[in-house]
Amino acid sequence: MSVNRRAFLASSATIGAAMAMPAVASAEGQPALGPVTITPADPRFEDLVLRGQNDRFTPRPESFRVVGSTDQVVRVVGEAVRAGKRVSVRSGGHCYENFVGDPQPGVIIDMVEMNDVYYDQERRAFVIQPGALLSEVFQTLYFGWGVTIPGGQCGTVAAGGHILGGGYGPLSRRDGSVVDYLYAVEVVVVDRHGHARAIVATREPDDPNHDLWWAHAGGGGGNFGVVTKYWMRSPGATGNDPSKLLPKPPSAILGGFMVWNWRDLTKDSFRRLLTNHGQWYERNTAPDTLASVFMINGHKEGQPPPPPLAGDLFLTAQIDAGAPNAERFLRGYLDAISDGVGGTPIISPQPAPWLTSVQRSVQGVGEIGRQKNKAAYLRRRYNDHQLDTLYAHLSNVDPSLAVTMLWLVSYGGKVNTVDPAATALADRDSLLKTVYIAAWEDPAADDAHIKWIRQFYKDVYAQTGGVPVPNEVNGGSYINYPDIDLADPAWNTSGVPWSTLYYKGNYPRLQRIKAKYDPRDVFTHKLGIRPA
Repeated sequence: MSVNRRAFLASSATIGAAMAMPAVASAEGQPALGPVTITPADPRFEDLVLRGQNDRFTPRPESFRVVGSTDQVVRVVGEAVRAGKRVSVRSGGHCYENFVGDPQPGVIIDMVEMNDVYYDQERRAFVIQPGALLSEVFQTLYFGWGVTIPGGQCGTVAAGGHILGGGYGPLSRRDGSVVDYLYAVEVVVVDRHGHARAIVATREPDDPNHDLWWAHAGGGGGNFGVVTKYWMRSPGATGNDPSKLLPKPPSAILGGFMVWNWRDLTKDSFRRLLTNHGQWYERNTAPDTLASVFMINGHKEGQPPPPPLAGDLFLTAQIDAGAPNAERFLRGYLDAISDGVGGTPIISPQPAPWLTSVQRSVQGVGEIGRQKNKAAYLRRRYNDHQLDTLYAHLSNVDPSLAVTMLWLVSYGGKVNTVDPAATALADRDSLLKTVYIAAWEDPAADDAHIKWIRQFYKDVYAQTGGVPVPNEVNGGSYINYPDIDLADPAWNTSGVPWSTLYYKGNYPRLQRIKAKYDPRDVFTHKLGIRPA
């Protein structure tokens, strides 16, 4: 999710050098692209430097290696290890932290051209390569077989990191996390002797590499090796009909939204609004098709009022138009959130086809490319201290700051029906994901924006050492929204390590798997899993 570049449309309200070695043949018999070596002297180098989503991070390795096959990845990794060069990997470039470029790598393996999506008859599963953008994944799965995965709707996010960290989206309350559909993964790993090889690990309990599959079902990227393929299939799915091996999306989506402005809110009404929102999710924990994002913009004194129907606080929601009493359910949801606060729910006059809703739901809103984001899970609504802190920080923002926001994203439902130990994705009891956002354009404004968001987050979680230590309210954080401050004693005074905040009780098993499959610690970063 690239929150600073995209906004949800109210109309749909839905929750986007030369060849280094001879090429090898692809599955179709054609030569695979690459591996292409691109160094700073190559005019393509700057395009790759800037391909990441956060302009704060401009990685400059000795070379980028653009790969086109698993064999090429094995070759490139082996060469880099033998040369003693740091290796990092990039699929879509949407990481919240500079894990690809810091510390400076010798080689960045760029997966941009490994972007196929197809059905594998032998494994009865759908192959998704890590460079495939989610928009491409959704379109190919839907037009090809009428199926989907419950992934996010930022179309320019690539599958590589999205799936590795767990993956979620508007269908997750109905269908669960993306990794709940991960059947197998192909990974290039490096053994203790420095030899690179590709391994396929599956969710079959008797697979000798089952642990490697488990680690890739929510363990996060850059820890064990280079993923070159994912195979996706619903748990328990039988038969050979591809159209029955993954979930079918809704035929159509019904959307609605509500807006509020700071000038119309008091501290008490703000607290009531967010309490209503949290309590609805506390009461509605069972799987359903409702999805929402509540976007709260920070208020700056003297700023012009937002355009009509835009609002400082914008709640967008969607539901399967074919669900029983869909419109009544959606309207009841919006009425419950606005109870005692006011506001008029606006429901789309006509449902929109599912894929059209997905494609229209996320649009550019100006290219503000520098950002610092933080995140946390909520197991229940914010407590009173947290509500007061949110109001204090968001109702009166320094006018010199650009974008300051809080997002509350629906979660739970089917996600929470899975045992926390069944996959590396340990969070199976939260209702909402929260994202704290600062975004800006001018590099000279870095310090001011980072200071603001750090203090905001620290104050929200002041009762637990400045971080969302799991308790009755907080549920830790999400590794796909990494924040290196959680490993910094200056910002995490809780005594609870970052690894517990992200992985809870699953971390020791991840450490053992790390030691087994990456004993030389070839693949790591500032929040990298440490080998046992």
